[in-house]
Amino acid sequence: MAANLARTVEGYLDHLRVERGLADNTLASYRRDLRRYVAYCAGHGIDSIEQVANSDISEFLASLRRGDEEHQPLAAASAARTVVAVRGLHRFALREGLTVADPGREVHPPSSPRRLPKAISVDEVTAILDAAEADGNPLALRDRALLEVLYGTGARISEAVGLDVDDLDFSSASVLLRGKGGKQRIVPVGRFALSAVEAYLVRSRPVLAAGGPGGAALFINSRGGRLSRQSAWTTLRAAARRAGLAVEVSPHTLRHSFATHLLDGGADVRVVQELLGHASVTTTQVYTLVTVDRLREVYAASHPRARG
Repeated sequence: MAANLARTVEGYLDHLRVERGLADNTLASYRRDLRRYVAYCAGHGIDSIEQVANSDISEFLASLRRGDEEHQPLAAASAARTVVAVRGLHRFALREGLTVADPGREVHPPSSPRRLPKAISVDEVTAILDAAEADGNPLALRDRALLEVLYGTGARISEAVGLDVDDLDFSSASVLLRGKGGKQRIVPVGRFALSAVEAYLVRSRPVLAAGGPGGAALFINSRGGRLSRQSAWTTLRAAARRAGLAVEVSPHTLRHSFATHLLDGGADVRVVQELLGHASVTTTQVYTLVTVDRLREVYAASHPRARG
């Protein structure tokens, strides 16, 4: 048993518990990951924190991904979590003077595979919007307006339910969105969304506001209070179900579809970045991968030399 290394691990866990105040579940994960690290080191004749080299940690990472007789291969995210714990252990040992080097500094956690955003087609979006208003009652008009704004502006769900009536400017066909970190941006609003919001404001919102305080909120519930994120989510899910969509649809699906459809229509990625409120264009560029797939499909179906 790597006694010295094991004692260092216990000291590190005490530090995380007492000085960093980590939650019990997080500590349990760290303990489990570091026990596996100690066992790996012991199996390779390493019983002291000072004996660990950069190559040992790299090989430990590789072993996590390969698995062994006792452990299944770890996915990139799980292996990355374990390596983060190991790197923290070695930083702690260096800081406490238990070693003179930090061999974990150059070992980087594996990157998780990038998940492409899920987008639905324009026809599917239209089916959802039509289904939202199918009943024609005040709540249905509100639901149509809400979903039109979500898809028409690419707003996050929190930004949409946080809108006040005065944030929408009909004269300039734009809306003021308040994003993450208090950042604000002005986004154009299409005529379909404007028409839906106007119908809601004239025929529906006064009825809903009569049930409560009303206030400045643009989208309100049946009691007159501001619509919650959860209620907005439920509204979209119900509309997608009525529209007969087979895929799971969330408010973020409309945001993804907004971006993808813009890029498919020829919009510049930096324009889409501004509309979405992304701090970095790198975040937005993941959508270009989706449109490239679409281009491949069109090419394969249309080009005379693409077909076998």
